[in-house]
Amino acid sequence: MPLWSARERAAKTRGSGERISNAIMKTRSGLWANALVVMCALAPHEAQSQQLGYKLLGTAGIDAGVQSPPGLAIVEQVVHYSSSQIRDAAGNVVPIDGLSMNATGSALGASYTTNSRGARHLSFAAGLPLARIRINSDHPAASVSGFGFSDLFVQPIKFGWSERRFDVVSSYAVYVPTGHFEPRGPANTGRGYWTNQLSVGGALFSDSLRTRRASVLASYEMNTRKRGIDVRRGDMFQLQGGAGANVARTVVAGVAGYALWQVTPDRGADIPPSLRGERTRVFGLGPEVDVIIPRWQTRVALRAEHELGVTSRPQGNVISLSAAYFVARRR
Repeated sequence: MPLWSARERAAKTRGSGERISNAIMKTRSGLWANALVVMCALAPHEAQSQQLGYKLLGTAGIDAGVQSPPGLAIVEQVVHYSSSQIRDAAGNVVPIDGLSMNATGSALGASYTTNSRGARHLSFAAGLPLARIRINSDHPAASVSGFGFSDLFVQPIKFGWSERRFDVVSSYAVYVPTGHFEPRGPANTGRGYWTNQLSVGGALFSDSLRTRRASVLASYEMNTRKRGIDVRRGDMFQLQGGAGANVARTVVAGVAGYALWQVTPDRGADIPPSLRGERTRVFGLGPEVDVIIPRWQTRVALRAEHELGVTSRPQGNVISLSAAYFVARRR
């Protein structure tokens, strides 16, 4: 994995500009993989959400476990990830002088939800992200940038139940390795492997008008072997969610958060020996504000989360701005 190369080389060559340069070059692909699968958006229907995927941490917030309303939504989201440090397996900062990593992604997608019977719903969704990344350090040779499409997200099925005071959701999604990928290449915009994701969650509301709520979505990710290289990323378990309330008729404010644990170790003959057994962990927390524009049938959501408790990955901040437009609704 690119991030393994960055940590290993930086740890071995603290004073060497040339080898730190190589470390940052390898880190670039890791950021594509960890920070730029941008596939989640919110849609307008009171305080309810329309979601397009959960692999990128920080893209599902207050309404992570809320059932989306029936209809067709077109969603667009811009996410910016910034970091100035990488943490090793013990949570210590890997010494790379002047390191600055900035990644911006934009995803366009669609989600359709039908009301099959009573309070039960079926949903289908797909989206494709486009991303740009810049990495700089005190060593000019290590400064790199890139631009391109990442991997396709497809959610062939999602089941949901919606009652006045609670929602329950469950889904299956797959991330298809359609983005550019070359084994050990520094300019990859795709991961080079398939990811199968199972999710289940829900939301509780304090009143029948749903003016105050708390929700959570749990997801388990199973990764296949990378194309052209003997590396298989370990399985991941993540939580995303939050709590909020209507502070005005069309404004929702609250706190969003996420957590991720790598459940199984990375496997494969091409994993550097010094990095075998490492497992990623990260937590994030921050504010969220959603604004509904009824006249335009649009919802805009802004979320900012700071990462903490990080091991074996970059530590930084996520800012997410999304807009969703409801093309058609089913009653």
